[in-house]
Amino acid sequence: DSQGRVAFLEPGLMNREVYFHLSSDGYEMDPDGFGYRGVQLTPRSGESSVVRVRRLNIAERLYRITGQGIYRDTVLSGRRAPTREPLLNGRVMGQDTVIVTPYRGRLCWFWGDTDRPGYPLGHFGASGAVSELPETGGLDPGVGVDLEYYTDESGFSRPMCPLPGKGLRWIEAVVALKTPEGREQLVARVANMKNLGTAIDWHLMVFNDAVGRFESVKRWDTHEPHDSSHPFKVRVGGETYLYLYGNWRVPASIEALSDLTRYEAFTCVSGDGRLRGGETQIDRDSQGRAVYTWKAGADRLRPGRIAELVRLGRMKREESWRQLINFETGAPVSFHRGSICWNQFRRCWVMIASAKPGEIWYAEADTPCGPWVYARRIVSHQAYNFYNPTQHAFFDQEGGRRIYFEGTYTSTFSAAHEKTPLYDYNQIMYGLSLDDERLNLPAPVYRTRGADAGGSLAMSREFTSANGWSTVEEVAFFAVPGGRAGEGLVPVSWVEENGERVLRAGGSSNGVDGDVLFRALAAGESDPSGRSVPLIELRDDNGYCVYSTGTEGQSVPGNARIVCRVWKNPMNVLPLDRDVRPMRPGE
Repeated sequence: DSQGRVAFLEPGLMNREVYFHLSSDGYEMDPDGFGYRGVQLTPRSGESSVVRVRRLNIAERLYRITGQGIYRDTVLSGRRAPTREPLLNGRVMGQDTVIVTPYRGRLCWFWGDTDRPGYPLGHFGASGAVSELPETGGLDPGVGVDLEYYTDESGFSRPMCPLPGKGLRWIEAVVALKTPEGREQLVARVANMKNLGTAIDWHLMVFNDAVGRFESVKRWDTHEPHDSSHPFKVRVGGETYLYLYGNWRVPASIEALSDLTRYEAFTCVSGDGRLRGGETQIDRDSQGRAVYTWKAGADRLRPGRIAELVRLGRMKREESWRQLINFETGAPVSFHRGSICWNQFRRCWVMIASAKPGEIWYAEADTPCGPWVYARRIVSHQAYNFYNPTQHAFFDQEGGRRIYFEGTYTSTFSAAHEKTPLYDYNQIMYGLSLDDERLNLPAPVYRTRGADAGGSLAMSREFTSANGWSTVEEVAFFAVPGGRAGEGLVPVSWVEENGERVLRAGGSSNGVDGDVLFRALAAGESDPSGRSVPLIELRDDNGYCVYSTGTEGQSVPGNARIVCRVWKNPMNVLPLDRDVRPMRPGE
């Protein structure tokens, strides 16, 4: 169960040696000579044994949040469970996709389709619950979540988004906003779905605290499918914005949320930003590169829409505003839904996203719009699905060093032949420690104008003001930030050499300021994966040192030197959200 306990009582197998097979997604035991993975135990009533397994995933599976029997074995063995309802809370057997936000000092949780014990189907009106924040009496997120469901007269979780007629009510996003009077109000965008891919209509709904449910205040006659969103607030030029996704935002007010013309898309589509199939035009600069800007009323570039523009020949894959690459192999990652949160410990934006069924990936970027490139898989399941993950930034610990995320564990859309009893179609929490060296991923090294940012090459930590970001011309390449370590990485620093400021690898004892600009692979390091390229130092026509990334397999000019090996930039666009500033909790 969710405390790692197994209660065993099989009358014919007590008081004798029994072999227990062990298997678990993301964990393993070494096989014996016949290939069996497990342990021999002699079960006796009232006794216990500890079995240790090795974790393979970078993220740590912690506990199940929803469904029946979360702490079943703990109860059977007479131990204490951390939650008040450890066996069947709100009569909920299964729940799909969580959306959660802090509201008036508590956490408000909402899910999609919800199963019950009395029939194979439950209700499809979105279910809800509340819990206390850890700092106000709630459980430590490493231990569990104590949910208090909104229930009907039978005790079963009740619909939170009642609407006329039939339909599947799926909350896309929920957020707490301030009214003009300064009162906090809970607002949700809700898709009223006909089926998995078509909406009957959409609604903006406001939570009525007196009756404990959402009520529609605006209906849109639009039919786009639902797409889970986990909004976050930022400051942009002195105004508070709500980012529903990394490339779609709206001013953070109920009035703006009600007006679709005030939603802005980060797009390279020309004119009004609306897609017109094969007639769609792309904004480009004088060198023919796609240019991204925020446009009100424009269509959001979902991954599927970008793929369609590539298929139609309107843009190239490398012109996508977001493209994840497997840091270990260099292969592209076809990612799906996820969340974006500011992380104080890493001083960057963190994405937790799903890809192939059962896979969860971690990536970082300097702005919500990117550049999102190198990613690492942190969770993998053998044949099961784990989708719609979201980080809970309100659970961050140790200044963001430890973060928490959850997703839906389900056999749906997977190759699973059997459903995991109790766990199937429920939410599972994971923990992730960001000081794990395996998460030290390459970040952008920018080519800048002038010397305001410390030279022609700089990383984001050197931009202490918006003016610094304005000097950025392109992403030259990727490298690991200087403050992070990693096996096989060498420090690369600016040093004074013959009166000139140049990059040198291997130390910074003679550095200009003693700081490491970034870390990279040594010049002679082999890289069969093809992830890295040489960083070459050349002399321009004026005799000054300039730096560029060579192409693997090409010879290096005689007047050049290889400084180190860095990671290539697969984009030919600059997807920077230059003016955004993360907001502090409660701001």
